[in-house]
Amino acid sequence: MSGRPTRVLFVCLGNICRSPAAEGVFLHQLAQAGLEACFEVDSAGTGSWHVGQAADPRMRAAAERRGIHLPSRARQLAAADLQTFDHILTMDAENLAAVSALGRRSRPTATITPLLQYCRHFPQAEVPDPYYGGEAGFDHVLDLLEDACQGLLSELLAERRSGEPVDSPPTAS
Repeated sequence: MSGRPTRVLFVCLGNICRSPAAEGVFLHQLAQAGLEACFEVDSAGTGSWHVGQAADPRMRAAAERRGIHLPSRARQLAAADLQTFDHILTMDAENLAAVSALGRRSRPTATITPLLQYCRHFPQAEVPDPYYGGEAGFDHVLDLLEDACQGLLSELLAERRSGEPVDSPPTAS
């Protein structure tokens, strides 16, 4: 596949658990498929509390047990991201509302959707925040992210082949 890389941004609240894990899972899946050059991947948070920090150590440990590296440092979502990225994937309804509100103040070109709309095996609508829970919560989040990212990758590859969105969930406004 040639052409400009598809730009994907994962968004959660603080950018230390769910969105950096989604970024790492997606990067891992891209590497396994030899598709790294076809995508640019990043993550951000709607809040600024953790800017500059690595992912939560518990999330990093859970990901490492699966052979997944979480390379990012937390950053806050910026209005420019809505024009820079092609797809912005949110973890829950609160994140979707925050990104959509930012989009109402700018003219987003990105498609903004809840990530779990791409799940094939889990019926959940939101990625739960594991921050205040135990170890099992981090593993469950990774299960959800692996499923959703695989579905997302399939959709984005079809989109890249056709040159336009294919069976994508509706854009939030």
